[in-house]
Amino acid sequence: MFQNLYMKISILLLFIALVVSILCYRMYTEEIDLADNTVTLIIKSGSSFSDISSTLLQNQVITSKIMFKYPAQLKGIDKKLTPGRYDFSGKNSCRSVLERLANGDFLRIKLTIPEGNMIWETAALIGKRMELDSAVVRNLAYDTSFVQSLEVPSLEGYLFPETYYFAWGIDEKRVVRELVAMYKSQTKDIWSDNLPNNLSHDEIIIMASIVESETGVGGERKLVSSVYHNRLKINMKLDADPTVIYGLGGLSRSLYRKDLRKKTPYNTYMQKGLPPTPINSPGLAAIKAAIAPEQTDYFYFVADNKGTHYFSKTNAEHNRAIRRIRSDN
Repeated sequence: MFQNLYMKISILLLFIALVVSILCYRMYTEEIDLADNTVTLIIKSGSSFSDISSTLLQNQVITSKIMFKYPAQLKGIDKKLTPGRYDFSGKNSCRSVLERLANGDFLRIKLTIPEGNMIWETAALIGKRMELDSAVVRNLAYDTSFVQSLEVPSLEGYLFPETYYFAWGIDEKRVVRELVAMYKSQTKDIWSDNLPNNLSHDEIIIMASIVESETGVGGERKLVSSVYHNRLKINMKLDADPTVIYGLGGLSRSLYRKDLRKKTPYNTYMQKGLPPTPINSPGLAAIKAAIAPEQTDYFYFVADNKGTHYFSKTNAEHNRAIRRIRSDN
């Protein structure tokens, strides 16, 4: 008699446990559709998991605080939260949200720095894409101790053009450090023991920035580089328009003849040699062109009407090319 009763109670308890398990699993996997709405969760270092659970429940991202909390404790997720911004939209459940938290699947912002960007352009881009203060980025260029800590002579020229993915909430210094670190990573294996004109690594970056400004045509970079290296070799002024533009703070118009007479450290029409710093952040192709220019006798080039340039050996040939190009307009 007691044996039958014990068996019935056992079966009942198993049945109850099964039903509870099914209900818990349904609550754990039940999805809520946020549709087009987006709920943003900011997890900071030291954030309370209980507060996180309450926020998600209040915003209807999860259906049950209990079925969110206990699985997290069993898996240790509540103790290993990755700080960041987590955006939730569409369908979510306790299980899917916990999987995102376990994987550190926080918002990563895509930031693409174009080749040839000047520092104020890069600062504006960082400010817009990363929701940061562009003025802080610009001011870092004048923070001597910060620049020295990066082991580069300036920020201009070393904010490497590339596509990055940053966690939301990262600060301006961290972004800049990552861009400079990318420069070092990309250029560490390209240097030669015998650089043209005995230029230093830093002077090569200055040369590369000029090449980057002058042409976006891959096949021309080494030719443009050869022109400026040839001029340096005979102590001839570079006469590079982009350096003048940079010295005037960047221009949204064409250069006027009077601009060429304005004295700045970057006016290569008025003084010989390279400007004091890069005039933008060159890409890897421009840097390689500055390291290994084409071997030519060119000293001049002028833009034609096809998006490319005509290269000349003499000033007379250069002037004829200018007249011919103008007559074709």
